[in-house]
Amino acid sequence: MNPRKLGAAGRIARYFINSKLTPLIMLFSVLLGIFAILETPREEDPQIVVPMMDVFVAMPGASPREVEERVTTPMEKLIWGIPGVKYVYSASRPGEAMLTVRFEVGQDMDASLVKLYDKLYSHFDLIPPGASKPLIKPRTIYDVPILALTFWSKRYGAYELRRVAEEVERQVETIHNVSVTQVLGGDQREIRVLLHPARMAAYGVAPAAIVPILEQSNQQLQSGEFARGNREFKVETGDFLRSARDAGRVVIGVSEGRPVYLSDVATITDGPAEPSNYVLFGFGKGARHPLDSRLGGFPAVTLAVSKRKGTNAVTVAHDVLQMVQRLKGTTIPGGVEMTVTRNYGHTADEKANMLLEHLLLATLSVTLLILLALGWRPSLVVLAAVPVTLAFALFVFYIHGYTLNRVTLFALIFCIGILVDDAIVVVENITRHFHLPQNQGRSLAEVAVEAVDEVGNPTILATLTVIAAVLPMAFVGGLMGPYMRPIPIGASIAMVFSLMVAFVVSPWAALRILGGVKSKGEEETEGRTGAMQRLYRRVMTPLVADARKRRLFFGAVGLLLLAAMALPLAKIVLVKMLPFDNKSEFQVIVDMPEGTPLEQTARAAWALTRAGVHARLALVTPHANTLGLALLSGVSLDAVSDAQT
Repeated sequence: MNPRKLGAAGRIARYFINSKLTPLIMLFSVLLGIFAILETPREEDPQIVVPMMDVFVAMPGASPREVEERVTTPMEKLIWGIPGVKYVYSASRPGEAMLTVRFEVGQDMDASLVKLYDKLYSHFDLIPPGASKPLIKPRTIYDVPILALTFWSKRYGAYELRRVAEEVERQVETIHNVSVTQVLGGDQREIRVLLHPARMAAYGVAPAAIVPILEQSNQQLQSGEFARGNREFKVETGDFLRSARDAGRVVIGVSEGRPVYLSDVATITDGPAEPSNYVLFGFGKGARHPLDSRLGGFPAVTLAVSKRKGTNAVTVAHDVLQMVQRLKGTTIPGGVEMTVTRNYGHTADEKANMLLEHLLLATLSVTLLILLALGWRPSLVVLAAVPVTLAFALFVFYIHGYTLNRVTLFALIFCIGILVDDAIVVVENITRHFHLPQNQGRSLAEVAVEAVDEVGNPTILATLTVIAAVLPMAFVGGLMGPYMRPIPIGASIAMVFSLMVAFVVSPWAALRILGGVKSKGEEETEGRTGAMQRLYRRVMTPLVADARKRRLFFGAVGLLLLAAMALPLAKIVLVKMLPFDNKSEFQVIVDMPEGTPLEQTARAAWALTRAGVHARLALVTPHANTLGLALLSGVSLDAVSDAQT
């Protein structure tokens, strides 16, 4: 054959059909795919960054109406003037204003934060007297904890559990890729000073004078430096108050020429602070936990762990759990139990593995279909092409910063059917050319190159057509744009690779697997193919020849299309952007009457849990008149304990 007559597809096939690079390319691509599967971060869903910030301004003593008129409304007007702001939510409370600013999806987080800082801090002259400077705290999807560890005990109380959790928190913060940690629940340590009016009157000490003295005593300052012995020494004065004894020895005045200590006029205790919330953890009747078969609650403290942006939730959760296991018996004493009440790393890994299994099943299903239609030899050729294509696509996902989640893997499962189109067309044409009488005795490599070149241009055109159909989805705006973008991007990338694999790998594999040998199974397949062609001709010939039948056929197709479009309108088929996620957790929020004490709220919450709840549960009462009750159905070890209102 004259090589100059070959098109682009034929020249590519001619170069790689007997090249030693072809098997190396296949092996290298598969290794890249394995590397991408192992190293690409795994998440349940794409992590969409929506620039969002909370702005806090304190105005002690002001009523909610005064806060709204003097702080909230002027700040809203300023913030609405920032380019890219989508929404502004505000809440005015006694002595405090909070605004939540949400920028457009796609705005850079750092740039949005700088614009908000610049706008607010360049208008300090508008801050009313008595109001503080605005405190700005950015919020991202990465602040959501991926792991929650609940420490509970039948022996220790909330105060001791809080101290254990804080010690564990210090260790967890040293783990690589851990971003934010937070301890929820328990009683914090507090040095409490109870003043005695009679003693203060006897010593002539005013209560207002004690607070600044304690503040000055509870600090450590750099007081200077000096040189001696060719060395320079830093001088520090003062120290922090570390115990009730230290606080009691603070001199607060002088009476009759003698110093008056804080312990002379007050009772000082070092222990738990007044409860601001109650966190209880228990196992319902459905849990059948060996330590507690009844419905009861134990004091509990939850450690919530968040990961850094772009890191693997599976790896971070695994590293944290390993460290906590090592701390048992040392930092975590005996009698303190630890239950994993949220592990998004585990669920993300499960879902990613499940989708990878579906990806494999889809590949095998397509291969089986090709086996039934073309025979087992062509199906092996197609089977060799699909993993190479998917491996390249997975590696491109990795280098582009995508994660393995149900959207990116759905993109690959979605395009499995169209990925094999190029390989099927090429392999089927190669098989047909191998069996043509005029090609008997010719070089099989030359025949395969001619077959690839014959269908090369139509295959390229068909591939570009599919890409043109799915790629516009990548330009969808709003919140769904970045969420669904992996589907058109992944499908387009996979289609490009499938085209290259069809011209490089398929001819090489066809030459070695097909080899011009016609097996008994292939003869039977050709018989079935001939029967299918005869049936197709019998159906299509009247439609092509008779205009009336053709119009009836198009009318029937149009009616079926309208019927399909009417299914969602009639609510026979429900339309939803994403499938339902089966999470066995929910939250119950009960709003108690205003002014209800915290203890009463806790009693009401626990009474609710005893009203027939057969689940593992955790209770959080963060406010006196509001409770949050998180329940988990089933008997698995994953529960939820950090529900907050």
